[in-house]
Amino acid sequence: MAGESILIADDHPLFRQALSLAASRIRPDARIIEAGTLDTASRAAEANADIALILLDLNMPGATGYSGVALLHAERPGIPILVVSSAEASSAAAEARRFGAVGFVSKESDLATIERAIANALAGETIEAPASGELDDVAARVAALTPTQLRVLLGVLDGRLNKQIAFDLGITEATVKAHMTVILRKLDVGNRTQAALAARALGIGIKH
Repeated sequence: MAGESILIADDHPLFRQALSLAASRIRPDARIIEAGTLDTASRAAEANADIALILLDLNMPGATGYSGVALLHAERPGIPILVVSSAEASSAAAEARRFGAVGFVSKESDLATIERAIANALAGETIEAPASGELDDVAARVAALTPTQLRVLLGVLDGRLNKQIAFDLGITEATVKAHMTVILRKLDVGNRTQAALAARALGIGIKH
């Protein structure tokens, strides 16, 4: 479809080029936007209303675990996110789905397989994640956080103090404290440590 773009978020230029080729074969008229860090991808997702698909690597600067999926999904919930990663597919596919991804494809796949995954994502197909009771419940709570609240939570996971998080995000320390109050309520936990444990249980803050 003309007038749409596809965002490719991966820190390896050669792999971005390969994904660009695959995406262009499926949607020849689509504009390709490339990002090498999560922050750049986040800004691109916010600035381009015509994005039809996000191709996202899990392990890139600014992202740990499934934080990239969670953040981009929070910012643009209507855009399908296809995770393209070297992580173990059997576990990563289900986890990525919990945080809002519509699919997962391994970086070890051949070009035809990647193209098929891109076509499926653009067609609205999603992977199925096995139910896991309490884990899915916590994932739903994390998914309810706003992009800024997710960034504050990631700061907590990095061991940052409120004033450091405030500086990083360009907001006041009082605003960070207000966000933390909401985060604790949404996650149904009593303190920062419990919030961090809940996030880590879901793979946020874990390298892939």
